[in-house]
Amino acid sequence: MKTREIGKTGVHVTEIGFGTAPVAGLYRAVDEESAQAVLQAAWDSGVRYFDTAPHYGAGLAEERVGRFLKDKSGYVISTKVGRLHIGVPEGKGGDYGFVGAHPVIQHCDYSGAGIEKSLEVSSKRLGMDRFDIVFVHDIGPYTHAPGDNERHLRAFRESGIRKLNDLKSAGVIKGWGLGVNEVPVIMDIMSDTHLDVILMAGRYTLLDRGAEAELLPLCRKRGTSFVIGGVFNSGILATGPVEGATFDYMEAKPDVRAKVAAMEKIAKDAGTDLASAALHFPFQEPVVASVLLGTAKASSLQRNLVALEKPFDASLFPRFEPHVIR
Repeated sequence: MKTREIGKTGVHVTEIGFGTAPVAGLYRAVDEESAQAVLQAAWDSGVRYFDTAPHYGAGLAEERVGRFLKDKSGYVISTKVGRLHIGVPEGKGGDYGFVGAHPVIQHCDYSGAGIEKSLEVSSKRLGMDRFDIVFVHDIGPYTHAPGDNERHLRAFRESGIRKLNDLKSAGVIKGWGLGVNEVPVIMDIMSDTHLDVILMAGRYTLLDRGAEAELLPLCRKRGTSFVIGGVFNSGILATGPVEGATFDYMEAKPDVRAKVAAMEKIAKDAGTDLASAALHFPFQEPVVASVLLGTAKASSLQRNLVALEKPFDASLFPRFEPHVIR
């Protein structure tokens, strides 16, 4: 599988990475055997970039990835900072969207001390003392109420950025960036610091081009790479405009389904399918280093990888009219 460099870090990731939220029970329980099977399927297909986070199953994803990679080499790993957990008795933890997660109460801390603590815990879960890439997870108003967000941004600017740069200088990490799903907070933070990479879900897809107007040109200028998540916009670009299809993690409205129906017809008339178009779309952008595929089913992963192996006519992309343009 081809690789691309993350910024100027010297870290080369496979063009397809594996996103590990689903193997930690995102929305539905996943047992250990199934989780290890899909991780193995990714490895056997040539995937060598694995993205994880403490948030995924309250540490369960990191533990499972650590067990999988313990006897392997030649991989790239990214994890995230910004959330810390307090263990509580079974049944007393918060509901953070993961079935079978460890029982915890979660709180956010984007300060230097919080980032250092988060990486210490991640290191134990993963069984690693070095990280290739670290993403600052979900900072911004998409996740946090206004007062909380201002506090988190202040802590990040006062000590979090310095801590990440110090860790990079010390060789503990090779690069860092933001893992968020909103453009404005990235533009804000990039106004006063350099980012090696951005992980963003659902904002540079066939359907949603929210990152296209301002953010991508800035990344090209700064040498900041993109890792793409949510290439199917939470489902609808894989399922098509069926009843109950989801867009941006909510049931798609009629106007969105109509837009996708038109895209589906364009793809079919050209002898391809919508999911294949969605998978190939991000790679036309030079700053895109990797597209993350996350699933708990090896069959789903294989289907998408097969679609990516087939040639795709890039001249088709201008015919797809997105729903979101910013």
